[in-house]
Amino acid sequence: MMWHVISEEQKAQYREEGYMILERIVPDDMLEMLRQECSYFMGYVDAEMDAANERSRGPNHRGLRYFIAKKYRLSPFLRRFIFAPLMAEVTQAALGPDVYLFHEQWVVKGAEKGIPFAWHQDSGYVKAGDRNTSHRPYLTCWVPLDDVSEENGTVYLLPHSRGGTSHTIHDHEREEGANALIGYTGDDPGIAIEVPAGTVVAFTSYNLHRSGPNTSLNLRRVYLPQYSAEPIVKSDGSGKWGMAVPFVKDGEIVYDPEGDTAEKYGGESGVPTG
Repeated sequence: MMWHVISEEQKAQYREEGYMILERIVPDDMLEMLRQECSYFMGYVDAEMDAANERSRGPNHRGLRYFIAKKYRLSPFLRRFIFAPLMAEVTQAALGPDVYLFHEQWVVKGAEKGIPFAWHQDSGYVKAGDRNTSHRPYLTCWVPLDDVSEENGTVYLLPHSRGGTSHTIHDHEREEGANALIGYTGDDPGIAIEVPAGTVVAFTSYNLHRSGPNTSLNLRRVYLPQYSAEPIVKSDGSGKWGMAVPFVKDGEIVYDPEGDTAEKYGGESGVPTG
């Protein structure tokens, strides 16, 4: 089944500028499922911290911010979204007839607490760990579960023509006092993505992007699956980046939930995209 939700103009913008905005394409029942699963996994992480008598663990800070990655194997509901015909259409429009799941995570900014994220390319994190990487851009599908605006810390994008990123992974510097990288220090503010919940903001791992703080009274919740056109292999041949779980082959969905195990498709994590 194909959803046919992407226009030729949107595909052309993705090819030229590296992003496309697909407003309200996530069905209401699927959006509500994602919200429920987000609440579940936030509680899951909170329980882990409570058991260890901690207020924070890794990138997660109770009630303030959450980066909850690689939990989809615990949820048949999430798998129905990640490997849905809808996402097959979105990913093929960006990547072509072969698609692999690269990474997936929840990104949540607490009310009046969420911190901003500096300009970076997702591929900049791969390059930071593999200086000689030459991988093709992979795809981020930034799916807000709440209406997003500048007030609640939405993402800002630089099109390729403004960021000089169509074929380039910039060198990134480590942000002082934070576990984050900075790939751009210019004065272009970028395009603020203010869209309703259920939108898919699809952009390449080469596009520079940042996000602001959440100054609203509510959580800002985003689900973020990432996909690649091929496994992203380390330049020294020692392994791969990401999970490389087969999703689409020659235009047909081939995902096999029975064969999808961490032992088979485990890999190094992606990047905390704000």
